Amino acid sequence: MPQSYIVGLCGGSGSGKSFFLHQLCAQFEPNQICLVTLDNYYKPREHQEKDDQGVLNFDLPQGVHLEKCIADIQALQAGKVVELEEYTFNNPSKKASVIVLKPAPIILVEGLFIFQEPTLRKLLDLKVYIDAEDHIRIKRRILRDNKERGYDMGDVLYRYEYHVYPSYQKYIAPYKREADIVINNHTNFTVGLDVLTGFLKSKI
Repeated sequence: MPQSYIVGLCGGSGSGKSFFLHQLCAQFEPNQICLVTLDNYYKPREHQEKDDQGVLNFDLPQGVHLEKCIADIQALQAGKVVELEEYTFNNPSKKASVIVLKPAPIILVEGLFIFQEPTLRKLLDLKVYIDAEDHIRIKRRILRDNKERGYDMGDVLYRYEYHVYPSYQKYIAPYKREADIVINNHTNFTVGLDVLTGFLKSKI
């Protein structure tokens, strides 16, 4: 089996990574692309660090099983099938499903901390950064966390100010300069999507 081409996609919370990924994956047949999402490697809440106010901080690299993610990517590279449990963001009403990752010509790795982890960064053949202005990211974050995860407004704003934004400044934004491609998603990403799709199809 030919070596997979590994693409890393990073960006701040609320930058629009998930929607971009949905649109990107839709351009390929299911057997052509494998999506590895760092969200599914979060440690259980009892292993997350707390801030000075006793609030769990899910926006730190140490809250994620980065080593397990790296091992799974390497397994996919070796032609092995990987199974893992979906992370439900502590939503008790949502039943976790089993995710099956299958080797493919394109392996797409998405997550907040994939560029700041040296070992993971070295696995990437292409680094793509999704960019959006601060006020756009916080608006998207508020809408998502309130609707999809059931967080109240006060909790969302607290976490953004004390967890999300400091983490963005320390672990995400500094690595924008290391990206091979920066896709602006202030309003839309149509051109960037078309360019990346054409390039990746050439790798299949």
